[in-house]
Amino acid sequence: MVKQVFNGPRIPPTTGVTCMTFAHLTMATRDVAATETFLATTLGWKPLSRPGNIDMKGAWLEMGPGQQIHLLEVADFEPSAHEAEFGRHFAIFFTGSEFPQLKERLQEKGAELIAPLRETPFERFFFRDPNGYVFEVIDQQGYLENSE
Repeated sequence: MVKQVFNGPRIPPTTGVTCMTFAHLTMATRDVAATETFLATTLGWKPLSRPGNIDMKGAWLEMGPGQQIHLLEVADFEPSAHEAEFGRHFAIFFTGSEFPQLKERLQEKGAELIAPLRETPFERFFFRDPNGYVFEVIDQQGYLENSE
């Protein structure tokens, strides 16, 4: 595998196969404004303007270059019982040296920190957001240095 400095989606060497990159994911929430504030203030995701052709409360945020999360208000939303390390979760890269500050922000805003169940050669941790979603935060540099 080709090692590269991570600055966006990882593109494999040319194989003749069209490569797809991540565009956006959509999260349901009972409170769009609170979720948008949580993600912006803890993870630093930037609010974006959203299309005017959606007839429900929502918010768009930029997670990274060309990557978005779309929040949609669903009044009866309930998180999955399968939100876990070995279940459904969202994995994101973050600068490992900033983990202490990130963990502090997350806890201040109501997130529950969760220790990983399995060891890896790079630092990572999990958290449950106020909606009940589970996120995995991976030390970007450590991951790249230890992946082959």
